[in-house]
Amino acid sequence: MGTRGMGMRSMRAVQSCAMAWIGACVMSFGLLLAGEQAGQAREAAAQKRSAAQDSATEATLSETLNANTVSIVTGTPGGTYFRTGADLAFVLDDGDKLRILPILGRGAGANAYDLRFLKGVDLGFVRTDTLDQLRQDKRLKEIEKRIHYVAKLFNDELHVIAPKEISAISDLAGKRVSFDVKGSGTDYSGRAMFRELGLAVEAVNVDQPTALEMLRRGELEAVVSVAARPVGIIAGFEPAGRFHLVTVPYSDRIGEAYVPATLTGADYPKLVDGSKPVETLAVGTILGVYNHPKSSERYRKLERFTTAFFDRFERFLAPQHHPKWREVNLAASVPGWTRFQPAQDWLDSHREDTPSQTEVERFLSEQPQGAAADKEEVYQAYLRWRRAQRPEYGMVRR
Repeated sequence: MGTRGMGMRSMRAVQSCAMAWIGACVMSFGLLLAGEQAGQAREAAAQKRSAAQDSATEATLSETLNANTVSIVTGTPGGTYFRTGADLAFVLDDGDKLRILPILGRGAGANAYDLRFLKGVDLGFVRTDTLDQLRQDKRLKEIEKRIHYVAKLFNDELHVIAPKEISAISDLAGKRVSFDVKGSGTDYSGRAMFRELGLAVEAVNVDQPTALEMLRRGELEAVVSVAARPVGIIAGFEPAGRFHLVTVPYSDRIGEAYVPATLTGADYPKLVDGSKPVETLAVGTILGVYNHPKSSERYRKLERFTTAFFDRFERFLAPQHHPKWREVNLAASVPGWTRFQPAQDWLDSHREDTPSQTEVERFLSEQPQGAAADKEEVYQAYLRWRRAQRPEYGMVRR
């Protein structure tokens, strides 16, 4: 064979080897590519499964949190409603079972509208005269069916700070008087109390710190506050011998939403002579609730809240909580209002045994002559006396 023939065979052999190598490389690359694509597909599938699991976990968490959280609209920072709302959140917190979410509010007057119309509000601190306020709003229909109450809580007292020259509440007729900011509890209840007294004044709306400074400068004749005593800003007010708390006598012509009350030197040592308590009026604060349909989840969680509130009520009486809790009579009814059915059911199933006539007569015989005849004061005195006689006695059976 010639040299040329051998060269051709060698070239074909090289080409064959090259083609085989290239084919092998292509096949390997294809396998690698297929493997990579398969891996990517598996990774994508895993990511989808993980995303689905995460979505399910988030949905479950969202459902759990919403199912066990109730919100309550309270009041301005530092006020009684704000503090008692914080007490509710602390005492009734039960992990994932129940959580209370307090919301800052503008006072009882605005709270009523928040409770009626804001979708995220379940409960709110309102007052015994709130329904009268809402009935005057022609835009509202069947408000009595929308807002019920869990319990009457404590009283908010009427405070009237004025120069000492104002010796009687009637002296304010026609004078400039501040009723806090528009929409506040003082704005409605304070004006309503003045109307009940038959007293017409030039009413203005100014925030309390500003109003007290205006009072000092003679730009106002009086500042009104309707709030649970002691009110911090009033207790801290320096009268400089010029101002005092004006007496507001109770009369039979005043509506049933209002009751007699007193302000003492212990509450306001700078404004009240310690030996002469100041007579005034008070309006009850109640724990209002939106009456959702019984078949709804929101109704059921409010039912759980109500049970927890009554079952754990004695915890609110601890010293670290607001002293106003100690004035609460859980069984007290509110004329003109409908009690939330789960609350009524709880009370019906925990009724204390009726006191005997002998026991009542013994209590009355031990009271000092001339003791206050106000029904609520007598009832509270009776509760204290009975607890002392029977330590196991509570406001209701536990």
